Amino acid sequence: MDIEDLRTFVEVADTGGVSAAARRLGLSKSIVSRRLFRLEDELGVQLLFRTTRGATLTEAGVTFREHAARIGVELDLARETLMPTGELRGRLRVAMPLSFGPTHFAPVLADMSKRHPRLQIHSSYSDRFVDLVAEGFDCAIRVGHLSDSDLVARRIGPITGKLVASPAYVEKHGSPETVEELAEHNALMQGTETWRLTDAGQVITFQPQGNFKADNGVALVVAAVAGLGIAYLPDCLTHPHFASDALVQVMPAFPPPAAAAHVVRPPGQRPTRKIKVLTDMLAAHFNAHPELWGRGS
Repeated sequence: MDIEDLRTFVEVADTGGVSAAARRLGLSKSIVSRRLFRLEDELGVQLLFRTTRGATLTEAGVTFREHAARIGVELDLARETLMPTGELRGRLRVAMPLSFGPTHFAPVLADMSKRHPRLQIHSSYSDRFVDLVAEGFDCAIRVGHLSDSDLVARRIGPITGKLVASPAYVEKHGSPETVEELAEHNALMQGTETWRLTDAGQVITFQPQGNFKADNGVALVVAAVAGLGIAYLPDCLTHPHFASDALVQVMPAFPPPAAAAHVVRPPGQRPTRKIKVLTDMLAAHFNAHPELWGRGS
C-alpha cells in the first residue's frame, strides 16, 4: 500500500473534493483520482461517494480515514526517530497571519527551506483563525491572546500593543483619558472583538464601537494614519509610524496587557521534528530581531 495514496485520500476526505485536494497537494486532479482508485481497488471497498460537487466519505471511508491519518503521522515520527538530526523531509503545512506574516515570519520559512531543501513547505497567510484539523495544517502561528481550545501551544515571543490614533484625529476629537471617554470615540475594528486593557494592574474589557472594520491589521493601520479613529494594534505594525509622527499613543494609562505569539498544533499526537525545528527557528528570530516587534534594537 503506497503511503502517498494514503496521504492523498486523507486530503480528499478533509477538503471534501478532488479539486480542493489537488490544489492543496500541488498535483493534477487526474493524479489524485488515480491514487484514490488505486487505493480503493487494493482495499476492495469504496471509500468515497463522488459527485459533481465534491466527495463525501462512505461508512468504510470514515473508519479508514482515521487509520490512514495515523499511519502518516506515525511514519513521519518513525523516520525522525531513525534520523533524529538529519535533513528534514516530507511536507509542512503552516498557517500564518496575513497582517505581518509575509514580512515577519516568511523569512524564517525561507531560511528553513534553504537548510532543508527536501522539505516541502506549504504556507497560507490569512488573518482568520483556520481550523487546523479540518483544513489539514500541521501547525499555525497565532498572535495575541489565545482563546480556550484543545490546541497544543508553544510560546515563541512577546507581543506588545497600544491604542493609537493620528495627531489630526486627536486634534479634532480630543484624546480620551478614561474608558468612559473612549466609548465616545470611533473605533477601528477587525469585527466584533473585545479590547483588553489594564487599569492599575487589573485587566478590564471594553466593547468598541465604530464605523470602520477590516479583517487585516495593516488596513487598520492605514485607517488610523488617515485619521478615521482609534485602533488597538500590535507595536510590530505601528512602530514605524510612531517614528514618523504619523501615529501617537492614546490612553497610555490603560495599556493592553502583554500578549505573545505561539505556534499551535492539533492535540493528540507528538510534535514532529519539522514543527519543533520551525518553532525553535521562530523563537530565535524573535530574540535576534526585537526591532521588528517594536521593542527597540
